[in-house]
Amino acid sequence: MQKVILLLLSISTFSTMVQAQHPWLDRAEYPFQTHSFQLGSYSMNYIDEGLGETLLFVHGTPSWSFDYRKVIKGLREKYRCIAVDHIGFGLSDKPKDYDYSTQNHVRTLEKFVVEKGLNDITLVLHDFGGPIGMDFALKHSELVKRIVVLNSWLWSSKGDPEYEKFTKILRSPFLPFLYRQLNFSSRFILPKSYGPDTKPEKRILKHYSKPFSKPSERNGTLAFAKSLLYDQDWFETLWEKKETIKNKPILLIWGMADPIITPKNLEKFKEGFPDAKVIQLESSGHFPQEEEPEKVVEAIREFI
Repeated sequence: MQKVILLLLSISTFSTMVQAQHPWLDRAEYPFQTHSFQLGSYSMNYIDEGLGETLLFVHGTPSWSFDYRKVIKGLREKYRCIAVDHIGFGLSDKPKDYDYSTQNHVRTLEKFVVEKGLNDITLVLHDFGGPIGMDFALKHSELVKRIVVLNSWLWSSKGDPEYEKFTKILRSPFLPFLYRQLNFSSRFILPKSYGPDTKPEKRILKHYSKPFSKPSERNGTLAFAKSLLYDQDWFETLWEKKETIKNKPILLIWGMADPIITPKNLEKFKEGFPDAKVIQLESSGHFPQEEEPEKVVEAIREFI
């Protein structure tokens, strides 16, 4: 009993510290108990809500567990919902000198799952969370029960006209300046990625820009941008291994008005996983979990 009390006190103290460090955080929007997972000298934030089958939410860029908050609120009464903030994102540490490569995020996710003893996992993946979570699933298929994918990819985009046009920006010598000095990813790209029927409120957008308040805290988003340029061959190797997880139940939830990862990527997923269940949200852009969370919750409930 004494150990339980000490644990609860420790969690309460940590949450109080988190609120003090991040006074911009709206606890009504993000009413979760925060936890810390240690990676050497660095701390990775995660939330762990509810009981039941485990749903593990993996975010992309420039987001964090915050973008899953509405879905988690809708599912935590029946399921155990765990969502991590990659190092460099959200409430996690943002060290200046760190391996922010996409592949290292996979290794971190592996370490987290193994140390937490998670199994029979339903992965919920979005954006860069797709290749990160899928690589984990390919390596540890025995731990994964189902996979939910929202607006992501799993292959090389080389040769795609839209991608080749975008590489001009990725190769620009001004890219580090845009990301580090202007917080380009969260202040400019993210607000433009919503569907035409959704206008994000400033108080919500603040939760995507404030985690990157200083230029020194923006190396994680810059690394993901560079990954789009340098990791295309690695993405393709994941696609080539997809047979490993073809027997897993897969749900594809897609914002069809996404200007970034367009519907043709959904078609590619459907070709690779012909037995997948597909939910198309015509009005949603890049963030279905933010734009139409009720439909996402309903789709995941029915899928499980």
